[in-house]
Amino acid sequence: MGIFSRLGTLFKSNINDMISKAEDPEKMLNQVLVDMKQQLIEAKKQVAKSIADEKRLRKQFEDEESRGKDWERKAMIAVRAGDDALAREALARKSEHDESTATLEKQWTLQKQAVDNLKDQLRTLNNKIEEAKRKKNILIARKKRAEAQQAIQKTMSGLSDTSAFETFDRMSNQIDQMEAEAEAAGEIAGELTGDSLERKFEQLEAGAGTDHMLADLKAKMGLLPESTQKTPAALPAGAESSKVDEELEALKAQLAADGDLEDKA
Repeated sequence: MGIFSRLGTLFKSNINDMISKAEDPEKMLNQVLVDMKQQLIEAKKQVAKSIADEKRLRKQFEDEESRGKDWERKAMIAVRAGDDALAREALARKSEHDESTATLEKQWTLQKQAVDNLKDQLRTLNNKIEEAKRKKNILIARKKRAEAQQAIQKTMSGLSDTSAFETFDRMSNQIDQMEAEAEAAGEIAGELTGDSLERKFEQLEAGAGTDHMLADLKAKMGLLPESTQKTPAALPAGAESSKVDEELEALKAQLAADGDLEDKA
């Protein structure tokens, strides 16, 4: 084999392989059914033609048989008339028709058998086509299921790549860090802005609010002991106090008289 022949064979092999891989099973099955239906139409035409031939042979056979009987009837007429020569001629004609009748009967019988056989084959072909239709639907359903499984497997194989999950974890950590930094920035802004002394008193009053409510409740229920006014300790003689210290001691004395500092004195 020459080099060009080998290259030609290799080219044809590759082309056939490409065509085989490019085949769509669903399209191929539909095309096969179309071809089978076309074959069924042609088969019906052939069977119809064979049936027509069978009917024609049957009619010819019956006509020849009828003519033979007719010549036999004419021979009987000639015999009754005493004309044996005419009767022999009529019987000779009858014999010709009988031979033709026998031949036609044999051909008709063979044609009838052929027609019956073709009808059986036609029914078989029709049944095969109906079976092919059912199988086609099943095969197409199997094809779609296989395609769905392949798509799922492809998706799952993509998800099995840890890089995707690592990206999610990295983004989650970054977001956690951003939230922590934002919260810390808010705390720092609260500490460094505004009046810190004012905030301390606000916190003190917020905590003392429940203490006053509890004291009022105990007083309403008569559970508070009699308040004893405690006089604040006098300042040592000769000790100097600032104006702020004096105001603080006066405030404590007033609160002690009101019973607010009886537990803290």
